[in-house]
Amino acid sequence: MTDAEGQTLGIMQVRDALQMAIDQHLDLVEIAPKAKPPVCRIMDFGKYRYEQQKREKEARKKQKVISVKEVKLRPNIEQHDFDVKLKNAVRFLEEGNKVKVTIMFRGRELSHPELGREILGRVAEQLKDSVSIERDAKLEGKNMIMILAPKAASKGGKQ
Repeated sequence: MTDAEGQTLGIMQVRDALQMAIDQHLDLVEIAPKAKPPVCRIMDFGKYRYEQQKREKEARKKQKVISVKEVKLRPNIEQHDFDVKLKNAVRFLEEGNKVKVTIMFRGRELSHPELGREILGRVAEQLKDSVSIERDAKLEGKNMIMILAPKAASKGGKQ
C-alpha cells in the first residue's frame, strides 16, 4: 500500500486503507491485483484516468497509419497508361502506403490469365528495388490481385 506521495505504508487491512483514503478525500485504487498481497495506492482516480488518457492520445499520435491504395489495370493496357498507373503506385509507396495492384478481366479476357500475370510481372520488375511483394499474383473471381509493400515497412515486420 502506498499513499498519494508514493510513500510505502506497508501491509494493512482494506477497511483501514479505505478509511485513510476517505480521510484524505482521495480514492483507494488497486494497482496490482495479481500480486501477493495486492498492491493499492491512495490517489485521485479521476486525475489518474485523465493522465492515462492523455498518454494514450500521445501514443496514438505517434503511430503511423499504413493504408492500402489500389491501382487498377486492364490486361490489354497501353504503354502510356501503364506508365501513369506505375507512377501513381510509386507515389503511394513513397508515402509509406501498401499498394494493391488489380488486373480487371472482362468477358473472354478471363480465358487468358497469363496476360494479367505478365502485366503484374512488369509492375513487380520495374519496382523491384523499392518494394517487396507481400502477396503474389492471384486470380480472385474476375480480378487478379498482387499486393506490394514499401521495403522499409516490410523489414519492420507486421505493424
